[in-house]
Formats: sequence, C-alpha cells, structure tokens
Amino acid sequence: MKKLSLVVALCLLAPLASPPPAAFTRVPARQPAGLDAAVQLYRDAVSRGELRGAVLYVARDGEVLLHEAVGFKHHAYRLPMETDTLFRMASNTKPVVATAVLMLAEEGKLALTDPVAKYLPSYDNDKSRRVTIEQLLTHSSGLRIGPIFYPFAEGEEPTLQAAVAKFGAEGPSEPPGAYSYNNAGYNTLGAIVEVASGQPLEAFLKARIYDPLGMTDTLNHEDPAKVHRMATVYRGRRSGGRGGPLVFTQGFTPGDAPDFPVIRASGGMISTTGDYARFLEMFRRGGEHDGRRLLRAETVASAIAPRVKAGADASYGYGWSIRADGSYGHSGSDGTMAWVDPARGVIGMVLTQSPGGNNPVTQFRELVRAFVSRSR
Repeated sequence: MKKLSLVVALCLLAPLASPPPAAFTRVPARQPAGLDAAVQLYRDAVSRGELRGAVLYVARDGEVLLHEAVGFKHHAYRLPMETDTLFRMASNTKPVVATAVLMLAEEGKLALTDPVAKYLPSYDNDKSRRVTIEQLLTHSSGLRIGPIFYPFAEGEEPTLQAAVAKFGAEGPSEPPGAYSYNNAGYNTLGAIVEVASGQPLEAFLKARIYDPLGMTDTLNHEDPAKVHRMATVYRGRRSGGRGGPLVFTQGFTPGDAPDFPVIRASGGMISTTGDYARFLEMFRRGGEHDGRRLLRAETVASAIAPRVKAGADASYGYGWSIRADGSYGHSGSDGTMAWVDPARGVIGMVLTQSPGGNNPVTQFRELVRAFVSRSR
C-alpha cells in the first residue's frame, strides 16, 4: 500500500499540467457522431473488465476528430485516464529510432548498406561481420537473441554500447534475409546512432526529433515531475486456462525503479497521444511538420516501402509494419498501437496499458476507416 499511496499523493498534489503545444489541440466540442460506435467499443471493454483504460486519438488531414480518455490510469484508486496521460510506449519507440538512423544516413554519417562492424568493434567477428544496418532496421539480420539485454557483470559500467557488445559476440544464429522480430537488433541500432552522431542516444532523439516536433512530454526515462501523469500497467491473463475469466495483475506502477539500467532503442520511450501524433503527422506529411523538415520526402517513402515479408498481409520497412492497403504503424508490448493511413489522410492511436486484455483495436480501426471513407 505504501507505493499506491505515493501514486495517489503525487496525483493529488501535482501541479496543473502545462498547456500543450499549439498544433493538434483543436478538438471538436463533440466528436463526429460517426465515431461514437468506435469510442463505445472501449467504454464497453472497460465496463466488462477487459481493459483498464485507454486514450483514443484520430486526426484527418491534420484536424483532430477524436481525442478521448476512457477508464482508469490507476484502477485500484479509480484515478481516471486523461488525454494527457503518459504511456510506456514500448516498441512504438522503434520507428523513432529508425528515424534517427535515417537522419544520419541523409547526412552521410552512415549508409544503410554499411556493416555494423564499421561502427561497433564487437560485431567485427566471423559470426557478425556481415550484418548490415539495413538488416537490423528490417529485422532480417539473422539475430535470434531473446533477452532485451544480458545482465551486466559486477563492476561493469552499464552503457548501451557495452550491452550491445554482448549481442555482437553472440551474432546471428540464422542466415540473413528472413524476417524475425528482434529487440537486440534495434538496441544495436541505438548504439550505432551514438557512435555515428557522437551523442548519447537520448540526447540525439531530444535534439533532433522531440524538440523540433514540439514533443514536450516525450522522453526515454521517467521524469519525477511528471510521474503523477503516468498510467499503471495491468497485465491480463486467463485464470484457469484459455476459457477462464480474464484477470489483471498490477505490473509497472509510476515510481517503480526502471526496468533496465540503460536507455534502450528497442523500447523505453514515454509519451502521450498528443506528442506521438506529431511524429505520426510528420511521416504522413512526407517528413515535414509545422514548417520544419526532419526527413526528405524520398527518405520517408523508402521507410514505409515494404522490405521484408512479415506475415500474410504485412511487411516490415525501416521501423514500420506495413499493411497491404498501404497503411503503416507499430504496436508496443504494454498495449499501445499507432498508425498512419496515407490514402485517407488519417493518423490514429489506441494507447492502453492493459497488455493481455481484450483490446478491440481491429474493430476500432475498421470503424474509423469506414467513417472517414464516408465523410470525405
């Protein structure tokens, strides 16, 4: 109870939230009636105990159509989810890290065809020497490493590059080419960003992506001043087997110690719907946002082009999962999902912290798509 009391105290004593940046704040007094059914999916899921809470977001051609919070950010104390709640974004970090790599490629500080060993000596061995940056971006390097990080030895300085050195020593266990989602590969990309840019990963992301886009609530570690705005993670499982009732166990709670001692590139980002919308919108607009260009249009096109087959109707590009209809996005293991539908000018998000729950995100996307198709 001590930890829970701390969370409540932080929420009750928190200062008023600072106003959000100007873009993406105009929300209709009431969302279009055609999206009511999409929101109701989540109200019903929370009422049935299938999710603890969610924030829903839809914008079309830069205009916010829907931004609504449903349920709870802390269920035990009935603390409501809010539209500016901070989420653990998990693998929604990967498109951001891929963007950092593509920026450095545009500047000539690396090439996607370069071997990783050119930047990380730990990859300069018979097993790993042929692994390229592009293979890491597309999860096709042959790495099949399970842990996000191996433990650091006693007295070893915990850094991202030291952690990645263990991956280079282990190397691929399969020939490159086939898609196999791998966190170790993306953490390796983070270390390459550090070497090629001469900056710590978090400093590069802040200076080159977060600050230019006005992502004022986005970072790669907890901010004690904002911990009261973070959602608690509730992990769902079926009690008594597949057909049993859904039971949630409280996982990460704001104020907990970090999961890992170093900044990750495979996950770890903390953000809000409003902030992450700016990143999505930058991609939808071909690399530009609010008059600032972060990536060339041709670089964006290359990132969202199918590169490696990743399922029956899915491929993977440079940091993005791509559907057959041309939409692209990414999900995170703590319950987040974000996507861009360029044909309809739409960006969308469903951010939860209820992994393992019954998340109706597929139906939500279908209802959003039907609405925008009818109303254009």
